[in-house]
Amino acid sequence: MGWASVLAGVGMAVGPPLAYGDQYWSINKKHDSRGFSIDVCAILIIANLTRLVYWLGDHYQTYLLVQSILMVVAQFGLLYVCLKYRPRDWDETRPYRIANFWQWPNFGAYLEFSAILVVAHSVLFLLLHRFDFYVQLLGLIALGLEATLPIPQVLANYHAKSTAGFRPSVLAGWCGGDAFKLVYFFVTPNPWQFRACAAFQFGVDIVLCVQTFLFRHKTAADLRERAELRDTAGVAGAEALLESQGDRHEEEDESEDEERRAGGYGREGRK
Repeated sequence: MGWASVLAGVGMAVGPPLAYGDQYWSINKKHDSRGFSIDVCAILIIANLTRLVYWLGDHYQTYLLVQSILMVVAQFGLLYVCLKYRPRDWDETRPYRIANFWQWPNFGAYLEFSAILVVAHSVLFLLLHRFDFYVQLLGLIALGLEATLPIPQVLANYHAKSTAGFRPSVLAGWCGGDAFKLVYFFVTPNPWQFRACAAFQFGVDIVLCVQTFLFRHKTAADLRERAELRDTAGVAGAEALLESQGDRHEEEDESEDEERRAGGYGREGRK
């Protein structure tokens, strides 16, 4: 039982961050981050930074503490490649948000926001850590945020009517990990926030599974189209193809204009 408990704890610490490895590899390979919502990274980074502060006031299991540290590192890595390979027209299609929250143009802005969040958490914790209500509220915020993790992906899939770009391995990792987490939280001593939020998160995972089934035909068509465009335009994808075609048309138009002007000047000279 002792070894089983240790193995379960190690799985809890390492499994969830590793689940995003395949998504990272896929984006890097295809040079295309379409289909994956960077709001997933936002939720996990903010939730786990908050959960690290929560640990200072309520020492939950060390395995979960290690999980939070590894998850923050993993999500910053995934966010970096998502920004590096996002569509060229991302600025035109991004949703409206106050101060363009989590829609900034460069990776440094996300690091700055995270640093500000850590400083704010640190100051508030120093001032309020003696109040149990504040400590428990931190846990509820952290775990409540993490429980909403699949929701941005659910919305992205709904608007696209497709799950293209969202790796099945990530969905499998979410479902398997959240099911394991749900059981783990109920059979081991953990704060009630962990149990309630794990149950909600697993429910949203089921919604994602239903979407994957309902949108399977559109997903297959989107994946074929993207593969054909990559084969035609190289690793830069569809955007590079369209841009190169546009440049050629512009050059041809400019050349025709110059020829017409030259012809006009020649006729005026002869007159």
